[in-house]
Amino acid sequence: MACTTILVGKAASYDGSTIIARNEDSPSGVYNPKRMQVVHPSEQPRHYQAKISHVSIELPDNPMRYTSVPDADDSQGVWAAAGVNERNVAMTATETLTTNERVLGADPLVEYVPAKGTEGEEGYVPEVVGGIGEEDMVTITLPYATSAREGARLLGSYLERYGTYEMNGIAFSDADEIWWLETVGGHHWIAKRVPDDSYVTMPNQLGIDEFDLRDALGDQVEHMCSPDLAEFMERHHLDLTLGGEDGVFNPRDAFGSHSDADHVYNTPRAWSMQRFLNPRVNFWDGQDADFRPEDDDIPWSRVPERKVTIEDVKYVLSLHYQGTPYDPYGSEGTEATRGRYRPIGINRNGQLAVLQIRPYLPESCRALQWMAYGSNAFNALVPLYANVDRTPEYLSNTTAKVTTESFYWANRIIAALADPHFNSCAVHIERYQEAVGAKGHAAVNATDDDVVARDLSYGDATDALAKENDAIATMLRDETDKVLSEVLYTASEGMRNAFARSDG
Repeated sequence: MACTTILVGKAASYDGSTIIARNEDSPSGVYNPKRMQVVHPSEQPRHYQAKISHVSIELPDNPMRYTSVPDADDSQGVWAAAGVNERNVAMTATETLTTNERVLGADPLVEYVPAKGTEGEEGYVPEVVGGIGEEDMVTITLPYATSAREGARLLGSYLERYGTYEMNGIAFSDADEIWWLETVGGHHWIAKRVPDDSYVTMPNQLGIDEFDLRDALGDQVEHMCSPDLAEFMERHHLDLTLGGEDGVFNPRDAFGSHSDADHVYNTPRAWSMQRFLNPRVNFWDGQDADFRPEDDDIPWSRVPERKVTIEDVKYVLSLHYQGTPYDPYGSEGTEATRGRYRPIGINRNGQLAVLQIRPYLPESCRALQWMAYGSNAFNALVPLYANVDRTPEYLSNTTAKVTTESFYWANRIIAALADPHFNSCAVHIERYQEAVGAKGHAAVNATDDDVVARDLSYGDATDALAKENDAIATMLRDETDKVLSEVLYTASEGMRNAFARSDG
């Protein structure tokens, strides 16, 4: 999947939370409807069968309840995308990554090969089962992860055993840590702890730019990896470091890509996010810029100039190069520059999940799963509590049927109507986003205070938080219906067949 990720360490966030967030984008020309649900232990499979790769996995018998954002159409698998479990461990999967020919030649991807012929007849060749992929990773990992670190280790063990058919990046968080895992070829992986004082930007490109093998193969304070990674790299001459400190290398150089396609599709997104979050530390524009949109050395992580808010996360994951010659809705530059780079807020955003784990609150109400559906340039982000046994119908009722009864489809309609009339509709969208955000924060503040005042246990808070989610969803629907009406009116007034004279 074409996606964009941002990770925010606890000392870099506005309230001391860990924050992991990702746009789930569908491929070009495809729109996958998304919905939100809670998966109970009784609903979690013990024998997991992937639909794409046909890999079979026996899962443990002690799953936890967890939230997820699966595809509304499960014909190609679950694609659970993002969620939080009962231990307040969050996971978002996956960010599709790029690699290079040296890695694929050394450790080929484990791809499914269909059977040929008819079983029992001459010439029959049985199928070759593939590895795990984005379809599977949340379902087989999140229900069993007791911490962010353990989530990365568990997924790493699956990669070593079953392999994968695609390169991916996966984020795990708890109240204290964020870990980012990147797959390397078919069976290898690396994982790095996000610095507490930093944020990470990830387009669809292998991102980690510094890795300490000694730590990963030793104490694992801030790094983890496949146990044979050092031998694998040496045997296949993958470390491209010139001199430098022994054991420290650049995975982006060793395992990643720096193609012309990256310079149009990937690196400009990292440039755009960091340009917003660090506007003064570096010079971003023009030929003398410190970093330009096509540069290969844009940092994986960096300290922001100020603490990062939920609204900042939503904004950077909605960016379409505002204030630059590359904005498709802008007036700067030329017709050619305004379509040069792939926006972050694109037409085929399917869902955005912002997973916030707040250490200053009781475990009963610590985790929020902020959700948005559809194109991020036109949608609004709403907070929902994760310690619940059900999700509001407005966010869970998505099917293939287009209807304004569904939050997903309502946002898709708003975006399609507003896009051709961007400047006229911008004020409606801005007011919608502000109203949903402000009312969402107010609801969370009041509910947090109530849970703390009543000293509700994790179990006792579940029903109360589900009811609060229902109330938030009602507010969300009211605001969404309102902006839909406003955008529809504005778009109708801008129709080409309009005529000033009427019969009145």
